[in-house]
Amino acid sequence: MSSFEITGGYRLRGEICPQGAKNEALQVICAVLLTPEPVVIENVPDIRDVNRLIGLLAFLGVKVRRLNTDETLLAEGRSYEFRADGVDLSVLESAEFSAQAAALRGSIMVVGPLLARYRRAVVPQPGGDKIGRRRLDTHFLGMEKLGAVVEYRRGGYQVTAPAGLTGQYMLLDEASVTGTANIVMASVMAAGTTTIMNAACEPYVYQLCNMLNRMGARISGVGSNRLTIEGVEALSGCTHRLLPDMIEVGSFIGMAAMTQSDLTIRRVGIEHLGLIPQVFGRLGIEVWQQGDDLYVPSRDHYEIERFMDGSIMNVSDAPWPGFTPDLISIALVVATQCKGSVLIHQKMFESRLFFVDKLIDMGAQIILCDPHRATVIGLDHEHRLRGVRMSSPDIRAGVALLIAALSADGVSRIDNIEQIDRGYQHIDERLRALGARIERKE
Repeated sequence: MSSFEITGGYRLRGEICPQGAKNEALQVICAVLLTPEPVVIENVPDIRDVNRLIGLLAFLGVKVRRLNTDETLLAEGRSYEFRADGVDLSVLESAEFSAQAAALRGSIMVVGPLLARYRRAVVPQPGGDKIGRRRLDTHFLGMEKLGAVVEYRRGGYQVTAPAGLTGQYMLLDEASVTGTANIVMASVMAAGTTTIMNAACEPYVYQLCNMLNRMGARISGVGSNRLTIEGVEALSGCTHRLLPDMIEVGSFIGMAAMTQSDLTIRRVGIEHLGLIPQVFGRLGIEVWQQGDDLYVPSRDHYEIERFMDGSIMNVSDAPWPGFTPDLISIALVVATQCKGSVLIHQKMFESRLFFVDKLIDMGAQIILCDPHRATVIGLDHEHRLRGVRMSSPDIRAGVALLIAALSADGVSRIDNIEQIDRGYQHIDERLRALGARIERKE
């Protein structure tokens, strides 16, 4: 197990470029299973979850070829060619496939393309962050609507469609991002027309649908919560480039504020950031747009806004185009050093706020009201956080703790940083380039 040792209290300066979007990568890499032709994906992040998924596809028989091998071009991302012309379905029943797939929540998204192309898929109960119950009902209810038979057995799922899939109208019980992606991939080669209401419309789904259309799918309503999919007989190859990771962009905005640093975030894909800059603006953080870059200027104070009637600010997550749940942890840690108070309301996952006890140990003033709500009383940098030893419980909380450590007095140690490595590529190297004192300890 590895740890980060961080000496806090240093201001950062310079430029940083976000990696390719992790959540998009997990979807579009699974989509290569829909065609035997080559698919090239660019700007792929070098992170544990994505690397595990690529390894899982290779185990299934997908040919994987790295196109650019120059590690000095880290900011440009990696490019891969995938060719799924020799998929071996027999390995779905193997213990090794089960072990690899169970270690990665993104493995659930192989079900849709396998079902569409081969009429059969097997997947174990997937892993991932322990942030609360993350049910899969939406995925499988949608596939059942298309005519699939779903069986739960031995801690996993077997999904079959011996007679093929048939397009249907469906109203999703929740606007699940991965559920929408899985159902879309299952529908693209179904007979007839599929209409998905209450579809997730996050940029990840937008990108996936555009990629599938370039492969020959017929999806309309892309970017909205109503998707119409006219089934086609086969899909071809294409080239697709991942968006910049908006969660990294938000993390870097929060990091700049907590460390009172001047920071330029390059090539962020501003049109796909939604409310992220505005929500951090409510916490008093100035974010200036410079073309497709964002600049966060250094400030001694960040004052939390109040609502127009004078009531306390409330930052909450919501389905897109609302504020993404993945940045709630970052907003919370930033609020600990702003001036004023804010209610952080995490609506989706009942365990995501449980990392606040570590911030309290560092000296933060936080009242955990219940599993979904925390009131933060900002210290306005008058009382700095103090370095402590802690452990990363999940990807986003881990980075929130890393940001807290960068701003704290003294030395902090974060254990279980494999969680952080699942979502942020070479984060220690990139932060050292900005002046951070951070070392990886084995």
